[in-house]
Amino acid sequence: MFNRLFGKPKEQANALTTLEKLHETLEMLEKKEKVLEKKVAAEVEKAKEFTRAKNKRAAIQCLKRKRLYEQQMEQLGNFQLRIHDQMIMLEGAKATTETVDALRTGAAAMKAMQKATNIDDVDKTMDEINEQTENMKQIQEALSAPIGAAADFDEDELEAELEELEGAELEEQLLQPTTIAPAAPAQYVPAGRRPTRPAPQKNTAEEDELAALQAEMAM
Repeated sequence: MFNRLFGKPKEQANALTTLEKLHETLEMLEKKEKVLEKKVAAEVEKAKEFTRAKNKRAAIQCLKRKRLYEQQMEQLGNFQLRIHDQMIMLEGAKATTETVDALRTGAAAMKAMQKATNIDDVDKTMDEINEQTENMKQIQEALSAPIGAAADFDEDELEAELEELEGAELEEQLLQPTTIAPAAPAQYVPAGRRPTRPAPQKNTAEEDELAALQAEMAM
């Protein structure tokens, strides 16, 4: 039903025009209602004046006119309720139509995107990427492989030769003579005349190398 009412731009424009007309009518009814409220208040004041003047007949006529104005105000109130109800329905229908139109546009855009991006094309592209990656890996392995005389070297033999060199170097270091200066004999000094303890002397470069070698051997 909403599509039939507001499915086209022209019909949507008609709906907006109808809403504007309803707004104008509602404002007109509210103005008339305010005028009637003033008339009712005026008739009440007249009735009070006639009552003070002991003119009962004129006071009753004022109250009758007041009742007529109040009936008109009640009718205007009912009219306003009907217009409000109509406006709510039209605004709801307009919002529903706009929502459906937005969803329809989104679905069409999604369909176009899916048509432009075929699943078979995606699979083909991924296969090409994997193939190119594998080719690049093979090229890198080929470039990193030893060529010429270096290709004939045996890695195990080179490792064994390196271990022999390291063992011979360690044995040569262990066979080097080391000299340690004898400690000077301690002299007895009376308690009252004992000098302050001298600061320890720094190790020489040879002693430092010897200490480092001993530490490596202990590991």
